[in-house]
Amino acid sequence: MLSKKYRSMLGNASVIMELAAFASARAREIGAENVFDFSLGNPSVPEPRAYDDALVSILTHETGKSAHGYSQGLGNREARERIAESLNRRFDMNYGAGDIFMTSGAAGALAHAIRLVAQPGDEIVTFAPFFPEYAPYAELAGCALRVVPARTEDFQINFNALDEIMNPRVQALLINTPNNPSGAVYSAETLRQLADWMFAKEAEYGHELWLISDEPYREILFDGQKPVYVSKFYPRTLGCYSFSKSLSIPGDRAGYLAVNPACGESRTVAQMAVQVSRGIGHDSITAYVQRAVAACCDMTSDFSVYERNMNLLYGELTALGFSIVRPAGTFYMFPAALEPDAAAFCRKAARHDLILVPGETFGVPTHFRIAYCTDTGKVERSIDAWRKFVRAEY
Repeated sequence: MLSKKYRSMLGNASVIMELAAFASARAREIGAENVFDFSLGNPSVPEPRAYDDALVSILTHETGKSAHGYSQGLGNREARERIAESLNRRFDMNYGAGDIFMTSGAAGALAHAIRLVAQPGDEIVTFAPFFPEYAPYAELAGCALRVVPARTEDFQINFNALDEIMNPRVQALLINTPNNPSGAVYSAETLRQLADWMFAKEAEYGHELWLISDEPYREILFDGQKPVYVSKFYPRTLGCYSFSKSLSIPGDRAGYLAVNPACGESRTVAQMAVQVSRGIGHDSITAYVQRAVAACCDMTSDFSVYERNMNLLYGELTALGFSIVRPAGTFYMFPAALEPDAAAFCRKAARHDLILVPGETFGVPTHFRIAYCTDTGKVERSIDAWRKFVRAEY
């Protein structure tokens, strides 16, 4: 008999992927230059040349096991050493190679992290707006995902709502900063308050609480900001990172899980991740990709186009009457729709070839997401479509 669970999931396909497919079909009809597809968060800037050079060097000068052999369970040791050294130097941490587990992007890191700290029947708490794939990550590990309502005035943590949702079954909090879809960045003050709150809850419940930090947009910050490293604030933090956005290589599926050494048993937790892989068939990532990303782990693509696009859209849309929390990072914006039902709003926008993602999929049905990871010329051309859309519909 086919799995009932996975068959039932067929009816819950990704809204984002469906919209991206619609945009592609529409582009074939009227030309891609006439469709303003803001649906998919696919990096639009080139990868650093050094990354391609590293791949070419490995594949040109090495053969057999040297280039294509199995990695250790945690991943290529040289890669893990370089990543640990980079994190220690940049964020004043104390990682070793044994604290790093190489994964298929942040998705692989998150799927492992939840299984590391929770049992079937436990609960994971996250904060709206949130990446919709958190639900299957938790539910397919046998856990329930509980969602704290958004504080829409600034998209920082709503501690009052968090207090109401917490209970002893919760084993971990899952945060995403910089945030997809809002572009909000948790301040150091917010993270210190969260750490103090978690320490207090640990004492109240009599068991450890873990913090799972989803941070693929860590390097994409605006206005000259520097990254605020979540693991600095709380010892039991599992950092889930991806090079997909920082190096603009989403299809290469490279990331890692970093277990904070301050937790006191980081090497054990990392080795447990290897055992999780045995159960889900993860088994590390492409060996030469691990080495190439490690060679470039201090680098990023040029993100200036994202900040330019953000400022352009923010200025034009606020002038049209949209209420928007100005993004501090990522390549997303999360305005309030011009009517209470953002799904209806997005359907009307599609009639004007503006492809937007309704916020219900992120836990905030009054808002919608714009992914502005595209060339600035397309953003500029979209402004007239935005103006016509607003005039015609509102």
